[in-house]
Amino acid sequence: MRVSLEIKSKTKEEAISKAMAKLNVNSKDLEVEVLQQATKGFLGFIGAKEGLYKFTVIETELDIAKKFVETILKNSKIEAKVNVTQENNLIKVDIEGKDAASLIGRRGETLDSIQFLTGLALNKINKDSHMRVLVDIENYRSKREESLIRYANKVAREVAKTKKTKKLDYMNPYERRIVHSALQNDKYVSTYSEGTDPYRRLVIEYKR
Repeated sequence: MRVSLEIKSKTKEEAISKAMAKLNVNSKDLEVEVLQQATKGFLGFIGAKEGLYKFTVIETELDIAKKFVETILKNSKIEAKVNVTQENNLIKVDIEGKDAASLIGRRGETLDSIQFLTGLALNKINKDSHMRVLVDIENYRSKREESLIRYANKVAREVAKTKKTKKLDYMNPYERRIVHSALQNDKYVSTYSEGTDPYRRLVIEYKR
């Protein structure tokens, strides 16, 4: 919900200063609507009327992402801390809290769903947004990445030894990219994907 405030003041500039102080934001974070123009009156003060200005705090994409995830946690009755940062065109949402681990799901499926829905929430507010969203819980993604890389290297060594093609379990696009990247410079095996999401899997084959 967007925070709004109406202020009466002699000038727009004075009203902005008051709004900044009361809402604890910078001027660039405020949307200003003039509801009633101020009038100077006769000789500058006789019959003068204050203007009426409506100020609305502009929600950033980071605010939207954080509030959306916090709402999911609240509805799930899970107490956790949500930290949101931005790196170029990537919004990173990190959830900290032991109970939050229940929202990861099997192989991160529930976590991926939360990430997908958060992205939809951003696009609903700003259809021209080019921001991507990455949602993580208790550093699950980095742990999963390390696990996938170990698994990929293990399977690659098996394929190199037996010279038999190996098909991995179904993975989401993010996980497939991790495996592709881990084995892209391997001398003995190559990788490619087959199938259609969500039943798309990665294949590791021996280089003939």
